[in-house]
Amino acid sequence: MRGPGDRHRRGDGRALQETHPRIFETIRQPLRILRVSVVKPVAWALTTIAALAGIIVHGALPGAGAAAASRLTVAAAASLSLALDEIAASYEEETGVKVVVSYGSTGMLARQIIHGAPFDVFFAAHESYIEDLKEKGLVMEGTETTYAEGRLAMAVNRSAGAAVSTLADLASARVRRIALANPSHAPYGRAARQALESAGVWETVREKVVYGENVRQVLRFVRTGDVPVGIVALSVARAEGVDTYPVDPSLHEPVRQAAAVLRRAADGAEAGRFLRYAAGPAGRAVFTRYGLAAPAGAR
Repeated sequence: MRGPGDRHRRGDGRALQETHPRIFETIRQPLRILRVSVVKPVAWALTTIAALAGIIVHGALPGAGAAAASRLTVAAAASLSLALDEIAASYEEETGVKVVVSYGSTGMLARQIIHGAPFDVFFAAHESYIEDLKEKGLVMEGTETTYAEGRLAMAVNRSAGAAVSTLADLASARVRRIALANPSHAPYGRAARQALESAGVWETVREKVVYGENVRQVLRFVRTGDVPVGIVALSVARAEGVDTYPVDPSLHEPVRQAAAVLRRAADGAEAGRFLRYAAGPAGRAVFTRYGLAAPAGAR
């Protein structure tokens, strides 16, 4: 319900707008939040401007440093979804900084970053993608870190009756379809194809291969029974109703996984702290539990 004082405040606002239009535009938005008592025109204006100045000085407006420091946006390979979720939760608990992770195939995420996606940190499934972004000037100098070496595993639907435990078994007529992550943009898909070639079965099985967007989608195909067997990252191979068989790492090139702080990071210092945490002892312990080995000579 409005009273006479409301009429008075509206009149003061119009007067200020006519005499000080720029100031009025500057303080219009904060006035929607601040509720002031009936005051004289000059006192009303000075109080509101002072409040706005205090907000700006303390960095509470959207996009200011303090707000940016409380939240990080991370792009990460789908193979990290289990491990990195755990690491991000631990970091948030210790620091109060919210870490929001978007997962996908490394190649697709790299393209998004090239086209301006506002991520702070990028965890790639292969170091070549970090090197490419560095050449394009999109990586903060000196932040590149090789954090793990990945492993492949066959994921087999337990109820499919495929009787598969080795790559050679995939050549059997009982196995009608095999799922891989798309080699064109998924490092684990490329490694899976290399392993099948090295095992001497690629030419036999290539016609029954179907592709998923990333390793998580491949695992979903297997878990739902759409495909009896898939080759995925060992780090995501844990699923109800799925048996896992590690693939000999000598059958493919090493999947050396790297990360970096991106040049567009809203808070490069905080992004760097999170990356060091993930690549350091606390994060490495989690990666190891999910089948990601610490690479030799990791920086």
